[in-house]
Amino acid sequence: ALIVAIFTGILRASPYMIVRGLSGLYVEIFRGTSILVQMFWIFFVLPLPPFNITLTPFQAGVMALGLNVGAYGAEVVRGAVQSIPRGQIEASIALNMSRTLMMRRIILPQAMVRILPPFGNLLIELLKATSLASLITLADVTFQAQTLRQSVGVGRITEIFTLLLLLYFLIAYPLTLGVRWIESRRRWA
Repeated sequence: ALIVAIFTGILRASPYMIVRGLSGLYVEIFRGTSILVQMFWIFFVLPLPPFNITLTPFQAGVMALGLNVGAYGAEVVRGAVQSIPRGQIEASIALNMSRTLMMRRIILPQAMVRILPPFGNLLIELLKATSLASLITLADVTFQAQTLRQSVGVGRITEIFTLLLLLYFLIAYPLTLGVRWIESRRRWA
């Protein structure tokens, strides 16, 4: 999702209208439709003609989550790139920098600092969205909790889903702390 977001976000800030339009179409499709529907479409429709692309539940889940979160991340990257003051871009042009060199040395280092907080949020959203993958038979922790609930009956529902809730929190909280730590180290840029 991170690679898709950075690549598409840069394309969204492109001076070429066709590039902006195509990347914008991808972003709007994946932001404008449900991640659950996207997951079902990738898993159940791609194997049918004319596509004939069969994916495992894991591959379909990774693809759907990556494309969906990548679309949201692309807008974060686009906004960060476009927030760089115009004077810095003009100074880069005056120094005869190519667009690629300007992006690599001037724009992207500053944009990366600006995208850290929203990307931290997207990382947590991605983690939580993995629970939807259980609906395409991917045996993630939510799927395992459902299986356990069915095997032990209704007597232990509270304990099972409280443990699931705690597990997601115990995974998400260190990610949040890690993003905050990275932010504190990058404030100088």
